[in-house]
Amino acid sequence: MIHLPESLAAWGSPAFSETFKIEASRLDADSLPLQKGLARSSHVASSPFSVIVTNVTDDPVSIQVKAGIVYAGIIAGCSCADDPTPISEQTEYCEVLFEINKLTAATLVSLLNE
Repeated sequence: MIHLPESLAAWGSPAFSETFKIEASRLDADSLPLQKGLARSSHVASSPFSVIVTNVTDDPVSIQVKAGIVYAGIIAGCSCADDPTPISEQTEYCEVLFEINKLTAATLVSLLNE
């Protein structure tokens, strides 16, 4: 489970969005639904990704952060010696929803299909 305690601590302050972006960008890419969000490639590259906050709302239980993730994907070939497919990164983008529990900072992340 993902926990975003720094973001929870910054909730309600002007620093929330920036704190969230920094904390979310430190997450392991495997903990996010990036593979499901691929549109131009077949595997998520190990390159760093960036987070863009597009909307923030809350309710009594959680903080909902809609964010765009810019990351890289690769088109994997067969890894044969004569495979003509060069391994090059493709820029990918997907939108996800982070739901941060206001008591525990436990965070659910889901891919948005918009």
